Amino acid sequence: MGSRLEGKTILVTGAAGALGSAVARSCAAEGAALVLADLNVEAVQALADEIGAAGATASAERLDVTDGDEFDALVAASAQRYGTLNGLVNTAGIVSPNARIHHLSTQDFERTVSVNLTGTFHAIRAVARALRKRSPVSIVNIASVSGLTAWSYAAPYCASKAGVIHLTRVAALEYAKEGIRVNAVCPGTFPTALHETLPAEAMQAIEAKHPLGLGSPDNLTGAVVYLASDESSWVTGHSLVVDGGYSLP
Repeated sequence: MGSRLEGKTILVTGAAGALGSAVARSCAAEGAALVLADLNVEAVQALADEIGAAGATASAERLDVTDGDEFDALVAASAQRYGTLNGLVNTAGIVSPNARIHHLSTQDFERTVSVNLTGTFHAIRAVARALRKRSPVSIVNIASVSGLTAWSYAAPYCASKAGVIHLTRVAALEYAKEGIRVNAVCPGTFPTALHETLPAEAMQAIEAKHPLGLGSPDNLTGAVVYLASDESSWVTGHSLVVDGGYSLP
């Protein structure tokens, strides 16, 4: 077990997902206490039990990231329970339907933005309301290389992730003097349950655009741990690209 996050308490949203659970395990292995939040309470409780059995501290909480009041309450309660929160990692996200813009409904667009972008806004706002000027906090948002490049058939997803990147920069400026760092990780593609609805040929085309091939959640956790740790104490407003070379061409 490492010590890069020793003594820190970190809230992970979307903790039942492939990336969220990988992030949680990596943070626990580096000494952090975890608050694991997701709509799937049964799954995050199982993850909390697993992490606890390995000797770390983890609690499971229900969270709908689209509900700002619920997010405020969870951050405030977690900070009270543990004395403070030192980090928040926003992995909660969804992909949009695989379709061109004229085939998308307004609901398709709004749902994607509500989870990916508004959910990130709720996270930053909750931390700022509860923790500014109290103790250093590192927020790590999961954006996407699709927020830096254009993907056909994925307009809501690309737009929401581009919004996360710019929201990260604005929040970093607003809260730097109050002890809150805000950064993002921009992954390339790694297959998860989110991609199960995509046609096989679509995944093959995506893989071909990654010089190092498709990734896995474990390829992202090092970047998240770095940004959550004191090693990155002079880094804020940055979007760290971890994309298997997708953005090179």
